[in-house]
Amino acid sequence: MYSWIWRHLPGPLPVRVLEAVVLVAGVVALLMFVVFPWAEPMLPFNQVTTEQ
Repeated sequence: MYSWIWRHLPGPLPVRVLEAVVLVAGVVALLMFVVFPWAEPMLPFNQVTTEQ
């Protein structure tokens, strides 16, 4: 999959590297600001109980 993306990026090597960095940053931003906040209430991490 990564090689398919790399082959389809236009431009010479420095432009491809920059485009790949921008794509990775976009995916990370999408996960951090959309996907993780949406999924966080459904995760059981805040339902911790301790007993003595």
